[in-house]
Amino acid sequence: MLNYEVDPGLLLPFVPFGTELDRWNGKVFASVVGFRFLKTKVFGLSFPFHRNFDEVNLRFYVRRVERGEVRRGVVFIKEIVPRWAIAALARNVYGESYVSLPIRHRIEAHAELGVSVEYGWRTRAGWNRISLTTDGDPAVAAEGSEEQFITEHYWGYAGQSGGGCLEYRVTHPSWRVWNSRDAKSEGDLREIYGHELAEALELPPTSAFLAEGSDVAVHRGRKL
Repeated sequence: MLNYEVDPGLLLPFVPFGTELDRWNGKVFASVVGFRFLKTKVFGLSFPFHRNFDEVNLRFYVRRVERGEVRRGVVFIKEIVPRWAIAALARNVYGESYVSLPIRHRIEAHAELGVSVEYGWRTRAGWNRISLTTDGDPAVAAEGSEEQFITEHYWGYAGQSGGGCLEYRVTHPSWRVWNSRDAKSEGDLREIYGHELAEALELPPTSAFLAEGSDVAVHRGRKL
């Protein structure tokens, strides 16, 4: 997870109906996240050659109040997966902005140097990548920390082409996270993210860490 403090004005065009930007200590963040789906099922069914795959997404954080409950959620600006069928399903079921591109990952564990992780995706301009090396041991994110803010948004919001937005719940336990060093993003990000967002993401990340992951359930959505 590479996290960037950004000008709120960059994200306002993507804020779905009924939500507002969520802030940590007054700061607005966007994150480029690379991860692996493993043993994936859709509506309880798994499909050959579509169970295990990589994803890289650009996301930011919003909140919505429902009958006094503050629902802190994630909005995806762009999600990259390797297979067109996965992208098509996600667009049709959740209205998310998925695209299909060649994608790869590399994970290497070193006894003394930590874990090195890299995710790459290829556009017409060539290969892009995000990478980091862990520093120290993993731990559950501290209460009120930036790591907790980034990893513990348990709702998803997606603007819909016909107006309104889709709200869906995401459940998983708290993740252990590693701090990192040598975190960076490389490549031509303008083709996939546009000029203004790419300009912000070409700066060094404000923070970066590796999350351990877990079983995750994405629930059916409802339209607002």
